[in-house]
Amino acid sequence: MGYFWDAFAIFAYFALVIGVGLASSRRRGQNMREFSVGSRQLPWWAVLASIVAAELSAATFLGTPGEGYHLRNFTYAQLAIGTIIARIIVAYLFIRPFYDNNVVSIYEFLQLRFGVATKNAASAVFLVTRLLASGTRLYVAAVVVVLGYEMVHGVAATNEQMIWIYGGAVLLVTALTTVYTAAGGIRAVVWTDLIQATVMGGSVIYAIVSLWFGVGGWAGAHGILTQPHDLQVFDSGIDSSKGILTNAWGILGSEYTIWAALLGSVFTTMATHGTDQDMVQRMLTAKNHHKSRLALILSGVADVPIALGFLFIGILLAVFYQLHPDPNLPTKNPEVFAYYILHQLPPGARGLLVAGVLATAMGSLSTALNALATSFTQDFWVPYFGRDADQRQIVSAVRWSTVVFALLLAAIGTITAAVVVYSPHARIIPVVLGIFGYTYGSLLGIFLLGLTTKNRGTERGNLIAMLAGFIGVAILSGLPWDLINAVRGHSADIGSTIIQLAQHGLLQIDKGYVTAPDWLVQIEFPWRVMFGTIITYAVAACFKRKKV
Repeated sequence: MGYFWDAFAIFAYFALVIGVGLASSRRRGQNMREFSVGSRQLPWWAVLASIVAAELSAATFLGTPGEGYHLRNFTYAQLAIGTIIARIIVAYLFIRPFYDNNVVSIYEFLQLRFGVATKNAASAVFLVTRLLASGTRLYVAAVVVVLGYEMVHGVAATNEQMIWIYGGAVLLVTALTTVYTAAGGIRAVVWTDLIQATVMGGSVIYAIVSLWFGVGGWAGAHGILTQPHDLQVFDSGIDSSKGILTNAWGILGSEYTIWAALLGSVFTTMATHGTDQDMVQRMLTAKNHHKSRLALILSGVADVPIALGFLFIGILLAVFYQLHPDPNLPTKNPEVFAYYILHQLPPGARGLLVAGVLATAMGSLSTALNALATSFTQDFWVPYFGRDADQRQIVSAVRWSTVVFALLLAAIGTITAAVVVYSPHARIIPVVLGIFGYTYGSLLGIFLLGLTTKNRGTERGNLIAMLAGFIGVAILSGLPWDLINAVRGHSADIGSTIIQLAQHGLLQIDKGYVTAPDWLVQIEFPWRVMFGTIITYAVAACFKRKKV
């Protein structure tokens, strides 16, 4: 009978979301402006909820508690400081030009400022990066389905079974989300995001209360959290016993420090909230740039308690399972919260929390689908295939594009699941955030150049600069050596080429793997966008447009 109430909660959620999404499709006429930006008529508070829901993927719902469980402190939340600073910058530097130029795809702004080649390059970078980032996130929601299968059957799923379950869950969530996203466009996305944000918020509060009583309140938690870094909020990353250069290198190689919050996180959020069609598109649904600014800045303020709440769940999970050891507890940090939901919560509440996981997955997926389809249709289909198309044909194209991108995202999510199944020690947050770190610095550098200068930047110079930004970040983050390891794997048999590269100081050999040389600083994921932006902006600014 317990499973009945769980199923009821999940199906009720699906019915509500799909019903609201489909109802949104019958409200307005069929044209690209309505489908993509809701004719700029949506209330700011709905836009605010949609921004929050878009940020909170299933990777956040399970991965952030996984970080709290692993670290047993709040240092990850430091990054929220930078997100607030960045949103203020985006609100007053980016949004008004987008409104003034009446763009649907934000990459149209780059065409107006520089030309078609820059617009196409930026849009293509977004399409590829968003596919990889959102597809990677998508599989995380299926974690709870795999653990549920194991709970019902009483045995651990084999690797092959897990991949099939992951694939099935990914396809189901993608199919349901595609139905209302393709039908209702951005209106369906925003109003269903509001529902999903509400379900997610209720789920987080219930989980905290449940865990709080489960560990015996503050007395029980305080007795366990006695290590030096437990419950730490700020981490400077500075070791007074070391020199300035050593400390600087150490900070760049660290994930969660106050410096990453004040610098790295600012650039990362400027990129995600100022140059990513996925996020900016919902901001452009507000009635004017003033309302859009309000929604954006308040979403940053909301991020602080949300991040602290998810991390607190993880910390309480660490306490709970130290007080109540479980030999079957998953070894992957992001799976611990899902395991707790399935094994410790009562029927009905368990279904609510599972719905919360699915809500975050569907919220981030719907926004990605709508943005991918909008950008592709507006930036590539209309100018190259549909020059003479009327509005009905354009809307038909964007809907079919939604379906195609849904299939691609599902495929990437399933492939990601297969990779993670065979890499049990992967930590989700760095992996997911790291994907766009390679490319979004290039996007942000070009947008900043266009917004802060009048005659700097050319079509050719911008393409060179974007490539330079990508290459620079790839080298500083160790991507070339990771690719070598991916090709050759772990091997004690060192080939002559590898030996020669090591002799020339271009790599090191460590326990059968190759790594970056000691002389080259290696940066962690919060710093990638910052370095990519600086390199791209500096190179692009060297090219000056000729006066016409």
